Amino acid sequence: MEYVSRVPRPPLDGLIDDLYYLEGAPPYARLTLPASPAALLIVNLAAPFRIRAGTDVEMAEYGDGCVVTMPTRAWEFGYPPKSRSVGVHFKPWGPAPFLPMPASELVDRPVTVEQVWGRPAIAELRDRLATADGPHEMLTLLEEELMRRLCETAGLGLVRHMSSVTAATSGAVAIGDLSVAAGVSSTYLAHRFKELIGVTPKRLARAYRFAATVLAINPAVPIDWGDLAGGAGYFDQAHFGHEFRAFTGLTPTRYVEVRRQFLREHPGHALDGWPLPAD
Repeated sequence: MEYVSRVPRPPLDGLIDDLYYLEGAPPYARLTLPASPAALLIVNLAAPFRIRAGTDVEMAEYGDGCVVTMPTRAWEFGYPPKSRSVGVHFKPWGPAPFLPMPASELVDRPVTVEQVWGRPAIAELRDRLATADGPHEMLTLLEEELMRRLCETAGLGLVRHMSSVTAATSGAVAIGDLSVAAGVSSTYLAHRFKELIGVTPKRLARAYRFAATVLAINPAVPIDWGDLAGGAGYFDQAHFGHEFRAFTGLTPTRYVEVRRQFLREHPGHALDGWPLPAD
């Protein structure tokens, strides 16, 4: 697959990790994405893809693309045989200035871009992207659309600052200390986080801790799960295993098996790192 990405210019860089272009045949028809402290917008330019936001729901089809706020559980993504899209990897608080509804309404409930921006707007954007002269022009068009839609969002500065501190410590920060330092109550803080990110500060901290722990795993070497759990600050290996199943739907051992499968079958692939084969 061809993958092109870049960091957007300020002030979007405070909301977005990168803008990206993706085209080609997927490594697997279905991929599992563990829950992570991130959000996503995809503008689809190929056949519809499918998403299942949890094991207890049916897969739904998305033609124009989708918006995914920070998930609390693993979700499944079904690619068409030939994929082509542009998208945004948001920081957890990043979608808030572009949403007409609280982020909490979209947690584990991906919606189409049409439901967020309206049919005429996304139809026009898709037309312009489809006729653009290559990936870099497409990313410029997407960036311009985001700049045009960027709006002031009450409480975003507070949520962004506290989330950044949480990220910098990989979730190992006392949320109570953050609220005291900011001069706000824990109730107010939780309300703002749910409104702008979709989850509470404690849930965000859990996600950062888990993501940092999992991304540090080298699947090519033997793993001492007890040492890994203790080093990451989990109570014990059982607690770590519970978190693993909550965020990935897999046991730690099965996760490593699937990661090794991806590395073995598609070494150096553009999507290697977080998605897992679901087939």
